[in-house]
Amino acid sequence: MTGSQAHAAIDAVVRLEWARLVATLAHYTGDVGLAEELAQDAVVAALEQWPARGVPDRPGGWLTTVAKRRAIDLFRRHRDLERKYDQIGRALDGTGLGPGGDQDGDAVGDIDDDMLRLIFTACHPVLAVPARVALTLRLLGGLSTAEIARAYLVPEPTVAQRIVRAKRTLGQAGVPFETPDREQRPARLASVLEVMYLIFNEGYSATAGDDWMRPDLCAEALRLGRLLAQLAPAEPEVHGLVALMEIQASRIPARTGPPGEPVLLLDQDRTRWDQLLISRGLAALARAEQLGGQDGPYALQAAIAACHARAFRPDDTDWARITQLYGVLATVQPSPVVELNRAVALSMAFGPQAGLDLVDQLAGEPALRGYHLLASVRGDLLMKLGRPAEAQAEFERAAALTRNGPERELLARRARQAGAASGQLRAHGGADSEADSEADSEAVTGRRTAPARSPGTGRVPPA
Repeated sequence: MTGSQAHAAIDAVVRLEWARLVATLAHYTGDVGLAEELAQDAVVAALEQWPARGVPDRPGGWLTTVAKRRAIDLFRRHRDLERKYDQIGRALDGTGLGPGGDQDGDAVGDIDDDMLRLIFTACHPVLAVPARVALTLRLLGGLSTAEIARAYLVPEPTVAQRIVRAKRTLGQAGVPFETPDREQRPARLASVLEVMYLIFNEGYSATAGDDWMRPDLCAEALRLGRLLAQLAPAEPEVHGLVALMEIQASRIPARTGPPGEPVLLLDQDRTRWDQLLISRGLAALARAEQLGGQDGPYALQAAIAACHARAFRPDDTDWARITQLYGVLATVQPSPVVELNRAVALSMAFGPQAGLDLVDQLAGEPALRGYHLLASVRGDLLMKLGRPAEAQAEFERAAALTRNGPERELLARRARQAGAASGQLRAHGGADSEADSEADSEAVTGRRTAPARSPGTGRVPPA
């Protein structure tokens, strides 16, 4: 095997096996930070040995065995950890290191339990949200610090520091490597789902930079969500989140035009929507509802997304149903961002004035101060009401507030269109006809204005 072939094989194995490897090692050592270091040592050993010896039949098991033996060497040097040394040593009895030898003997169920523990540990509420996101992508996604930094447009040293501090915080706080008990589980699970959806959202609608979307992040979040659904099949909100992400991801091929410019929801070619992802999403939503989770925040957002997915044409969209679902969501998870979404649905179901009345009530909300989608939605409603001069001002304000380049250009273009319409209105001295109808908040800016875990803390696109 050549060096390049070995590197390619290791890259593939790391992507497939990294989370299981770290989870298994964290179970044996009780230390997530140490588990990652041992995993990295095993990868280095593979780089040294595989080019000459060939790739083992079970490369993941080979890496696990090497890492565990490195752990034994470490514990030998720390006599106060003799108990852990004995525990790991017994677990390694009878294992081999040859390319075709017997590797790690853990049962599949034990590995699954370790994976679930790793998910809950990486997303522990003791960590700040940015640290949870970075640690999750590193430990569960196998992404390098450079890859995470590129995805979030932050310096690589910043990401590295977040990960180091996160592992240190877990150790200092004495966070055990275990799944939470019955009392803690709802809050801990909410933290896990929040992290996964934040990762998805950043891929679906990038906060800043020159990219409208970062599909790799969407794919990683969806992979983690599917994994969590397999590990926790009785949790309805897990299935609700997976349903939401599946349906959202189905639109990605249609969300940009040939030059890469954003395409709004009502303008999208729905034949480009991924029907397999939609089918998976609808199945996951049905599972969430079967488990009694139809009123969970993620399941409700998935139900809204399903209304769009089921509409073959924009005119087929059941806006009355969407309005009703947003009303329930506003009760379950009160937030001015949810109300903003409901205002758009109201405008589509009952006319733009109904939506504008609610938007104007939200104008004074502190959580929406500086929120560019509030101005964008208001501009869209004003255009529909034949008030293009006011709409132009709102679109210009929204363009100034967003940090995403393609979105800024989209809003600036809408401001120019509103300005042109205003000029025509003045020239003719008459009433302007309603502007072409857009859809809900995603159709206004290409984004969704849905609730984060608390008002104003982020964009969580529901549909």
